[in-house]
Amino acid sequence: MEALLKFVEDEFVTKKEFPNFSAGDTITVYYEIKEGEKTRTQFFRGVVIQRRGSGSSETFTIRKMSGTIGVERIFPINMPALQKVEVNKRGKVRRARIFYFRGLTGKKARIKEIRS
Repeated sequence: MEALLKFVEDEFVTKKEFPNFSAGDTITVYYEIKEGEKTRTQFFRGVVIQRRGSGSSETFTIRKMSGTIGVERIFPINMPALQKVEVNKRGKVRRARIFYFRGLTGKKARIKEIRS
């Protein structure tokens, strides 16, 4: 059954090419929003908390601070409205899922940058 699902994903689901990013990276995601007849592009810039899943069902979670309130958004990699993903900063973290980041505020919420 799994082999059949993988075959269908590989054959029929279109893959989008995005840069490599992982937990701790600061990225900007540009996606399309429909409001009635009009469409516009909106962006969401924040720190990647996790990537989960594989293949066409892969998702990633981004967290940003809006004032003093933390906002998280989950994006499917295969979402048709996704236009592009830009990596702004590469972060050095020691875990694949940095849920502890939710509890940090101020200077403790900084992630060390990898210069490349």
